Amino acid sequence: MFKKLVAIEPVSLIPSAQEELKRYAGEVVLYEDIPKDEEEIIERIGDADGVLVSYTSQIRRPVLERCPNVRYVGMCCSLYSEASANVDIAYAREHGIRVLGIRDYGDRGVVEYVLYQLIRILHGFDFPVWQEEPLELTRLKVGIVGLGVSGSLVADALMMMGAEVSYYSRTRKPEKEAEGISYLPLNDLLAQNQVVITCLNKNVILLGKEQFQCLGNKKILMNTSIGTASDTEALGAWLECRENLYCCDTEAAMGDPSGELIKRDNVICMGTSVGRTQQAFELLSRKVLDNIRLYLEEEGK
Repeated sequence: MFKKLVAIEPVSLIPSAQEELKRYAGEVVLYEDIPKDEEEIIERIGDADGVLVSYTSQIRRPVLERCPNVRYVGMCCSLYSEASANVDIAYAREHGIRVLGIRDYGDRGVVEYVLYQLIRILHGFDFPVWQEEPLELTRLKVGIVGLGVSGSLVADALMMMGAEVSYYSRTRKPEKEAEGISYLPLNDLLAQNQVVITCLNKNVILLGKEQFQCLGNKKILMNTSIGTASDTEALGAWLECRENLYCCDTEAAMGDPSGELIKRDNVICMGTSVGRTQQAFELLSRKVLDNIRLYLEEEGK
C-alpha cells in the first residue's frame, strides 16, 4: 500500500477508479489542473511515494532527484518507448523507481474518426466534394503507414467497406497480408494510393521532402499518430497545392508551433483528440489500476 499517492494533474480516471485508488494508499491527492512548471510538480509530489501523471506534464530527472520518496510512477497515458516517454525512465530505473504506462485504449475512436472524415470528404457531406462526383470507399486506394493496433483496426474497417488497402511498417505483418493487405515500401505506398493514413508512435517522423514528392498531388493525407508524422516545412510545401487535403484531430498532430498551417483551407483539424471517449476513459482507468495492483503485488505491499 502506498503511504501517499498523488495525481499531479488530471489523469482521466473515471469516478469509480478514483474511489478505488483509496484502497491502495493511505492518502490520495488528485489535482484537477495542470502544473505550470517543474517547481509546482515538485511541490505537488512532496513526500508521496506514488505518482500518477498524464501526457501534459513531464517528470524529469530534476523532479525525481528532489522527490526522494517516490517509488512508483504510473503513466495514465501511452508508453511506447523509453525515448518518447514524458517520464525519465532511465533515471527511475537506476534509482529503483518503477514506471508503468499503458497503451491501446483509444483506438476505436480513431477508426470511427477515419471513416467519418473520409466519408464526408468523398461524398461532400457538409464539405466540398473531393472529386467531380461523390465517391464510395469501395475500391478507394488507401495506404496505411504504421500497422500497429490502431493501424490494423483502421485497415480492417476500410477493407470491410471495400477499400483497397496497402501498408508500410518497419516490420512485415504476414498475418495481415494473409487477410489481403498488401505490403509496399514507403515511397511506393505514397505514390500508389489516393489516401494515406499515418498511424505512428509518438516522435516518429517518416514524411519529409522526398516522401511528399512521392506522394504527389490531389491526395488526402490523414494523421492519426500521437503527434506529427511529417516534417513541418515539407508538409507546408505540399499544402501549397490546394487540391491536397490534410486531416488530423488535434493541433499537436499538425506539428506546427507557428499555428499557420492549421489556418489553410485544405487543412481539416477537429480540435479535439478523437481517442478521448467514455469507453476509452473506462479502459484507461482499468489499465492504470491493473498497473498499480501489479506493482503492489511485486513489492509485496
